[in-house]
Amino acid sequence: MWVRDDVCGLGPYQADLVETYWRWEQDPASLIGYGRQQPESLEARTEGIAHQLRGDNIRFTVYHLTDGTPEPVGVTTLLPDPSVRTAEYVVMLAPEARGMGLGTAATRLTLDYAFHITNLRMVWLKVLAPNKPAVRAYERAGFRTAGTLRQAGYWLGQVCDELLMDTLSSDFSPPSVISPLMP
Repeated sequence: MWVRDDVCGLGPYQADLVETYWRWEQDPASLIGYGRQQPESLEARTEGIAHQLRGDNIRFTVYHLTDGTPEPVGVTTLLPDPSVRTAEYVVMLAPEARGMGLGTAATRLTLDYAFHITNLRMVWLKVLAPNKPAVRAYERAGFRTAGTLRQAGYWLGQVCDELLMDTLSSDFSPPSVISPLMP
């Protein structure tokens, strides 16, 4: 585990978890939430993970820690643009891990890493406007709405807006789990 709090931890993105990641990605709520209209085969996902593991993006497996044994429950990803020290943020949680505060906790840990280790100055994301639980989790983690892309997505077959949200390193206010590790 690279960073952790009392609820969850972030560890390495792992090839041996590809089937688990794939299962989460095929959940109908994940397909709707990401605005994707088609599932992916396990074979295609297995081919894709090799590329992801070699790429420049920062990927974490999210582990739930409250039961003593770390259990993988999601993935967070930072897609950095090094020329401007920003990154797009993406999170995915297992269906059984939703509604427990893990999305907010994992997002805060990822932002802590982004601002204190990767030295990003801003992290942004896109979320479909009708996805109210995700919007609330992002707001609790420190994101603010920065704009709206009108009619940019689909939610349950209906055209919808997509929100742009961002947070700056200067906005990061949760207690850092990384800062205390430095002498």
